[in-house]
Amino acid sequence: MTTIIAGIDVGNSTTEVAIAQLSDSHTAPRFLAASRVPTTGIKGTLSNIPGMVLALRRAAEAADMSVGEIDLALLNEATPVIGDIAMETITETIITESTMIGHNPGSPGGMGIGVGQTVHLKNLVAVKRGEPVIVVIPREYDFEVAASLIRRALEAGVDVQGGIVQADDGVLIANRLPKPIPLVDEVRLIEQVPLNMLAAVEVGEHGQVIRQLSNPYGIATLFDLSPKETQMVIPIAKALIGLRSAVVIRTPEGDVKTRRIPAGTLKLVGETQTVTVEMDGGSEAIMAGLKKVGRLNNVTGEAGTNVGGMIERVRQTMSDVTEKPLSDVRIQDVLAVDCLVPQQVAGGLAQEFSMENAVGLAVMVNTDQLLMQRLALALAQEIGVRVELGGVEANMAILGALTTPGIDVPLAILDLGAGSTDAALMVRGKPVKSIHLAGAGNMVSLLLQRELDLPTGTNVDVAEEIKSYPLAKVESLFHIRNEDNSVRFFKEPLDPRLFGRVALITQNGLVPIPTQHTIERIRTVRREAKRRVFLRNSLRALEMVAPLGNLRNIEFVAIVGGSGQDFELSQMLMDELAIYGTVVGTANVRGELGPVNAVATGLVLSYHEKRKAGKAA
Repeated sequence: MTTIIAGIDVGNSTTEVAIAQLSDSHTAPRFLAASRVPTTGIKGTLSNIPGMVLALRRAAEAADMSVGEIDLALLNEATPVIGDIAMETITETIITESTMIGHNPGSPGGMGIGVGQTVHLKNLVAVKRGEPVIVVIPREYDFEVAASLIRRALEAGVDVQGGIVQADDGVLIANRLPKPIPLVDEVRLIEQVPLNMLAAVEVGEHGQVIRQLSNPYGIATLFDLSPKETQMVIPIAKALIGLRSAVVIRTPEGDVKTRRIPAGTLKLVGETQTVTVEMDGGSEAIMAGLKKVGRLNNVTGEAGTNVGGMIERVRQTMSDVTEKPLSDVRIQDVLAVDCLVPQQVAGGLAQEFSMENAVGLAVMVNTDQLLMQRLALALAQEIGVRVELGGVEANMAILGALTTPGIDVPLAILDLGAGSTDAALMVRGKPVKSIHLAGAGNMVSLLLQRELDLPTGTNVDVAEEIKSYPLAKVESLFHIRNEDNSVRFFKEPLDPRLFGRVALITQNGLVPIPTQHTIERIRTVRREAKRRVFLRNSLRALEMVAPLGNLRNIEFVAIVGGSGQDFELSQMLMDELAIYGTVVGTANVRGELGPVNAVATGLVLSYHEKRKAGKAA
């Protein structure tokens, strides 16, 4: 008797279906079709039904049948995981009084460094011969007028060392002067620039960054600071690193300081002990605390802080979808990651930004099996087909991964999804050992979005695309330079709008990235984000399933899941695990699907094995 089986894997980000035909218990299943669609709603809740129905319809159409012809649908038994991610900034730079720090306009004028007393443009005529000054140029002075007045002052012997310009006229003014001087423009709040104060202006050469004002000892040299005063300018130097232009003005009472924001605490409740960790200790302190407590039973955050709000939001969401009391919802895992995020400097005059320390958190809540049973019942009513729970997600993923040509047990798998990282180990004759951890692809996207300050609220998730595709710089209309420094030429001219831009190499061609960051910066941030999330969590998960907790006892690792399609992840993991003698590769489910559909395929194979053993209905 022929039976049509559908395996359904509901993930945090995607829902996958595999349809197969089973003729008898001795013949291997014949797979007819597969599909993959975005998950609707939170994994494991009734809002998943539309996504599952769509995935079933698409797979059925590919198999040239209707959904009603399916005899049995199997759902993975994974307890739903609700993950949330938040970013907690733990430092900020504040300017008091009138001290001004870094500014990085798109086109400053001139180059070099100048030091002198700030003076208004209209007062240049009153400056003594040979006196070094930094001229302040408000918007009402046209660039021709400003350049003419500076020229006359230079001819009269005034030592004009540089300028601070309100309008975007830096280059226009610099081009009309007899000698190159640094001009920083687009300083919006120029009326707040203090006059008759010692100031330094620096503009780097084209393609280079400033050197003197981003060095604390450089600032100390220019302003003749004492060792104690030099310590106080460290936040200034830190804020100016990587900029092409900057201004620092010394005022008698002005101060720039880095303030640590009270970021709250996390209380990690484990089986053996409870540890309270300060968020401003960074990710290392949080993850060290997690190791101390052993198996995690719950996490609570300090009330009135961002992290406390995030923890409560996750628990409240879980309470709403499970209809459980809030007190019964417990967090089972946490992943903390350090990062640097651009934050506007409080008290700045030109909307300056400083890179501040932040901690990203991913948390996970496990619930009981009742939700999945309720979901199976609702799906059965929706499609008119018998629906059962088929097997534990990690076990099913291993069965699916084993359909990869050339693979065999003993085998460990890494299932890298959007919200969670799973690992499982299969050794012949022993039960499968598995673990489920918080943090995966969504966390990487958050880090990219925050560190690169990418636009949000658009139809296209820029961070997600940067995570998924390699980069290139469009150097002419006929060639690009890839991120590995190789060059590719084109017969037909590229879109002129791409010229000079950093772009993503996608299946649909080159897509420009809406950011001013260099290709090197974007690549570094992307790889670091993957290293801090994917690699850290993969090692953490594999250690938990490895015999004796030793990674050297794992010989083969196969990567499955949506993030397994990442163009560089398997190579990064291979490099990381090479020191343990572990072989890493991306699974190719059924020899044709790549790393996806492993769980859905495994559900079908598991049912076939049960039927062979006489345990399936």
